[in-house]
Amino acid sequence: MHFDLKRIAVESVAEALAKAERYRLLNEPSLAESICLDILAVSPDNQETVTLLLLARTDQFASGLAPERARELLPRIQGDYERAYYAGLIAERSAHAQLRRGGPGGSARAYHAFREAMASYEKAERLRPAGNDDAILRWNTCARIIMRQADVRPLALEEVQPILSE
Repeated sequence: MHFDLKRIAVESVAEALAKAERYRLLNEPSLAESICLDILAVSPDNQETVTLLLLARTDQFASGLAPERARELLPRIQGDYERAYYAGLIAERSAHAQLRRGGPGGSARAYHAFREAMASYEKAERLRPAGNDDAILRWNTCARIIMRQADVRPLALEEVQPILSE
């Protein structure tokens, strides 16, 4: 079924953005995402909205939303530091979602996502504005999780399942 979506007024963007932030804080990320999409339809370069949409999508990882849905927004984020930082955040939140889901190999997938996040945070650290240590704080969080949780590690070679055709 298809509907032609209604457009909001440009003058209502600030109020709509505040609503999207509230829905996100109320743990209603799909509602926040919908509002962000309405805002971007009338204000496509609104950086605050692009960032909020990315965060709302990462909030949905635990319920099965693929990280690619958040990653597709990275090219729209202005600034090398910001792109690197949010790339790290996507990977980190993907790792946390993987740990919550569990399952065979889940901890190893989480490990690799944490390491991907750490690499992005290291890039962001090199590009960060003076006095902004957010990337360092996030990197340290990932490192502490890996160091504390023995099962969050890459699989050893003997743990890798052989391909069925072998």
